[in-house]
Amino acid sequence: MNSCSYLRLGGVFFFLATVTGGCAKEPQQTPQAEPLSSATVAMAEVRPEVYADFPLVADLSRLSDAQRQMIVLMIEASQIMDDLFWRQSFGDGYQGWLSGIGVDATRNFAELNYGPWDRLDDEKPFVAGVGAKPLGARFYPTDMSKEEFEAADLDGKTGLYSFVRRDAGGALTIVPYHVEYAAELGRAADLLRQAANLAEHEGFANYLRLRAAALVSDEYRKSDMAWMDVKTNPIELVIGAIESYEDRLFGYRAAYESYVLIKDMDWSERLARFVAFLPELQRGLPVADAYKAESPGTDSDLNAYDVVFYAGHSNAGSKTIAINLPNDEQVQLAKGTRRLQLKNAMQAKFEKIMLPIAAVLIDETQRSHVTFESFFANTMFHEVAHGLGI
Repeated sequence: MNSCSYLRLGGVFFFLATVTGGCAKEPQQTPQAEPLSSATVAMAEVRPEVYADFPLVADLSRLSDAQRQMIVLMIEASQIMDDLFWRQSFGDGYQGWLSGIGVDATRNFAELNYGPWDRLDDEKPFVAGVGAKPLGARFYPTDMSKEEFEAADLDGKTGLYSFVRRDAGGALTIVPYHVEYAAELGRAADLLRQAANLAEHEGFANYLRLRAAALVSDEYRKSDMAWMDVKTNPIELVIGAIESYEDRLFGYRAAYESYVLIKDMDWSERLARFVAFLPELQRGLPVADAYKAESPGTDSDLNAYDVVFYAGHSNAGSKTIAINLPNDEQVQLAKGTRRLQLKNAMQAKFEKIMLPIAAVLIDETQRSHVTFESFFANTMFHEVAHGLGI
């Protein structure tokens, strides 16, 4: 086991054996943010029983030495994303707060949830005195009301890649991610450039360089376009500020996350035939033609991967088992989307969640029909449906 590679999957807690031979250094501690809300709310229990151990396995035998070195660099960049997500979700100084808990079940549960709120129980606090989790996490001042935000005349106030802060006079102002986290994003970008120099796939090298530029500029579209052209490389990296679910106040701000993946060539070959159905499924959407005037690009793909490392938002509480990206509608119109099925994480959910449920709900004479292949297909077509329409 590697103590710095704990991961979790839906109601499943599992660990990842290291591929680096050790852990990267801990991020430097940052100053403590303003105190957490002291609102009186109902306390939840620490619930370690809702998670289960599961070892993720990925076949690295087909990778070259250079590709293995790339994985190390990509994990190091991902650990920076993990630090930034902690700060977006909980606040600066989270390491000191964790140290104050000590080493016990509460700290472990806090690490799983990236803070003192239970993500699988409607964000109820499980540490006394912390109060309710701010709906806007740390994307907005905790004393800001919706009315104040809506009345503010701010350029880019609904942007994906910026914080709302208070200036010296107390007025709301916008601070881009790449300004607030300039040093950290610069280090992550440098790691991606080092990985690009080792890449044997020119398209993937181009993507890594463009993604490095995106991290330090908050301009992601070029790298998203380049990522759409990378489908045959045996390793994969999805990294950056991507989904906005952590912003429960407005749903505007994107949170940092990362996935380091190994392509399962055999399973991907089995899925290739389904890509041919995508245009027909698009044409057959059960809506009026007026809603099908825009068609996504035809450069979509569908492949299977094994997870090597999760970080940040994708690693908080529940566990992603499939990806449909990019979210940028301009990229979708031009090229479509990519659907990445995370097979080993899916296997964990199947064994630790699906099979126990089936043992209760499905007649034992029918349980042989509850198979991983069927579970995989169901999840796959769910992701296919995400990519239909615009």
